[in-house]
Amino acid sequence: MCGIVGAVAQRNIVSVLVEGLRRLEYRGYDSCGVAVIADGEPKRARSVARVADLADQVRDTHLEGATGIAHTRWATHGAPVTDNAHPIFSRNELALVHNGIIENYETLRTMLRGKGYEFVSQTDTEVIAHLIHSMYRGDLFQTVRDAVKELHGAYAIAVIHKNQPHTVVGARQGSPLVVGVGDGENFLASDALALAGSTDRFAFLDEGDVVEITLDGVKIVDRDGMPAEREVRVVAAYGGAVELGPYRHFMQKEIFEQPRAITDTIPQTDRFAAELFGADAAEVFADIDSVLILACGTSSYAGMTAKYWLESVAKIPTQVEIASEYRYRESVPNPRALVVVISQSGETADTLAALKHAQGLGHKHTLAVCNVASSAMVRLTKLAFLTHAGTEIGVASTKAFTTQLVGMFVLAVTLGALRGHVSEKQETDYLTQLRHLPAALNSVLALEPQIIAWSEEFSRKENALFLGRGLHYPIALEGALKLKEISYIHAEAYPAGELKHGPLALVTEAMPVVTVAPNDALLEKLKSNMQEVRARGGELYVFADSDTRIVSEDGIHVIRMPEHYGLLSPILHVVPLQLLAYHTACARGTDVDKPRNLAKSVTVE
Repeated sequence: MCGIVGAVAQRNIVSVLVEGLRRLEYRGYDSCGVAVIADGEPKRARSVARVADLADQVRDTHLEGATGIAHTRWATHGAPVTDNAHPIFSRNELALVHNGIIENYETLRTMLRGKGYEFVSQTDTEVIAHLIHSMYRGDLFQTVRDAVKELHGAYAIAVIHKNQPHTVVGARQGSPLVVGVGDGENFLASDALALAGSTDRFAFLDEGDVVEITLDGVKIVDRDGMPAEREVRVVAAYGGAVELGPYRHFMQKEIFEQPRAITDTIPQTDRFAAELFGADAAEVFADIDSVLILACGTSSYAGMTAKYWLESVAKIPTQVEIASEYRYRESVPNPRALVVVISQSGETADTLAALKHAQGLGHKHTLAVCNVASSAMVRLTKLAFLTHAGTEIGVASTKAFTTQLVGMFVLAVTLGALRGHVSEKQETDYLTQLRHLPAALNSVLALEPQIIAWSEEFSRKENALFLGRGLHYPIALEGALKLKEISYIHAEAYPAGELKHGPLALVTEAMPVVTVAPNDALLEKLKSNMQEVRARGGELYVFADSDTRIVSEDGIHVIRMPEHYGLLSPILHVVPLQLLAYHTACARGTDVDKPRNLAKSVTVE
């Protein structure tokens, strides 16, 4: 979602700011801008196109400065037009960028209008800029500390003022913000990736922190106004990981990176040990009697898949909740439940809020399955399992999802072994299957030419149904999500047994029905559901394991998968669904990596 970059240096910093925005493009945005202190006042360039257009503006206008802030905006309040693009000015003296949502902006706007402030945007951000300007008395750091006390909601901000041309002040509450420590220069960013190449030393701000960066150093106070020390860590920011290489899109690259990502995520051990999840894991796992999974979007489908594994392998009751719903309903807390939060970025606002809500209810056993070791989610939970997907640029998640599945399978087998439901031989067998996964995935990726042929047909459709049963129902959900995200084809998924309870009314020859057909205990039931589709003239597109005896015939198109892979079959079956969505989107000419209205890291509610 929205991205922030800020810098104080003794050199022209504009190229660093623009490059930082370029590195954050993957998060999704619809406008961008940069502002610097130049000739004693803030000056800016803004664009409702891509960062490349902003770079052209900067070059053509010779925008230069040693202190500045920059932003990519994903519209919440106000349309994606230039007046709403950040940085936002207040009376040509102060410039501000903001991630998040201010819930009491209307009240503050009325108050500020009463003080004579004119609003030229529809954003909640302009309220923050005018509020800080109205309170400024010569000390920007103190002013921001006072001003944020008036804000209700989530925010990460960076501010510059013409009267303090070598200072950037930042603050965070509910949205991430990191400090980059350089040599004679310092930085702020919403993501360490933005500063790759400028520094590898980062301090991660806590909730409520306010920070001042100058040429001389960094000053931080906590939410109570007390001086705070935040550990400076050396973090590899994956600068090279954002190169596209020979692929047409980042999504395609990331689909084909899954064998490597899964190899890196599989524990290099000869058994499933509690220590894989943290030093205290054995103690925590011994005390739990159930699992509560909290996640959003694709990550929630990883959680739904994991429910089958946790209950069948570990024999432990498991509940999966959509994070954005969980925190707003009255639930019955169980202090002995293991709360598992799943997120690619570890900064997903709804999931973070749900985690804090669970902790507030008395849930002390918490575990993050996450791709970013330095994320807020990992820092907030007692235990963690780090996936090793690497940086994922495409908005539609692929390798992050499959590595999450690996992490959750490892959790299920670990708990099963600790609870006496998995023998040593079964542990060995599961490890063998995990380690064979990358080779099996390469066999699935080799099906791409057949899937491309299907995509030409799909590109002419406007609706599609996806069917799965049991363990593969969440995979059907994920396949439908991928198709709608990037091709803009309306797609829905159902448990195949639910067809006759409503969705069958939609089936005609114009409605392609994608079916996930592994050779498992539900195969014969699934074949009956497929016949229900054919009886109504529906066209079936079936990803079938090689030994299912499902063959292509009139109205049934079959792509043969490799051998059935047992409990790990969902990880194989999701990959052709990713490829189908990708090539359908290519055929329709959509912006695959940056689909409209969507963002990569959802840091607002």
